[in-house]
Amino acid sequence: MSGLVNPTVARITLRATLSRKRALLFAIPAAVLIVLTLVLKATHAPSRAWPSHVLGTFGFSVLLPLTALIIGTSVLGAEVDDGSIVHLLATPVRRFSVVATKFGVATGLTIVFAAVPELIAALIAGGGSASPLGGDKVGLVSISTSQFATGLFVGALACSVIYNAVFVMVSVATTRAIAVGLLYVLVWETLLANFVSGVRLLSVSHYGLGIAGGFVTDPALQAGLGVLTSVVMGIIVTAAALLLAVSLLSSFTLKGEPA
Repeated sequence: MSGLVNPTVARITLRATLSRKRALLFAIPAAVLIVLTLVLKATHAPSRAWPSHVLGTFGFSVLLPLTALIIGTSVLGAEVDDGSIVHLLATPVRRFSVVATKFGVATGLTIVFAAVPELIAALIAGGGSASPLGGDKVGLVSISTSQFATGLFVGALACSVIYNAVFVMVSVATTRAIAVGLLYVLVWETLLANFVSGVRLLSVSHYGLGIAGGFVTDPALQAGLGVLTSVVMGIIVTAAALLLAVSLLSSFTLKGEPA
């Protein structure tokens, strides 16, 4: 494990990321989600559709990726921007180890600041709505709070991993990582993925919703993909993003070395 993840780089990255002023932004999406859940819980108790829409669609396509964007572009992007990444790459640490370590730290922080708050909000919401009742019965079966929270939490964990792989790659690919990532979140994940069905095959939020759907049957989550497709595509996207990040980082090293 020491060959894949460098403990020294991990400690430095964690300390630097949490000590920056932007670290205060990490908790804002989580606070918004929990406060919104509390307000809706108090004012819309009879309706069982809002938890799935707010914690599923809104949480997975807006709040969770925004948190991952801030964190994922912080762990490596700042060093690329100011050129200090050259000093790190001058050490005998493998390029893949650098990317894997930065990715691991970013994923861990996103889980703390996004996936865990998603779990807390789901527990506060008290469950969602499930499949329609069969026979002559009308309505939706109310699912348990624990089942609903577990599904969303597992889906949020998956999104934390995939989103950070994408944003770490973006932070190496461009110095405008925040702008590019924000455009991706707002246009691709929030707009196109929720209104154009074909886009969902390349949507991280729908990977998370699809995986969540494997734990809780709730049509209100509007997962556009099945569990198997979500898992396979999630693995492919994560691996491709990390390998591309390693390749880009190696190219950066060559350009940064003196002639």
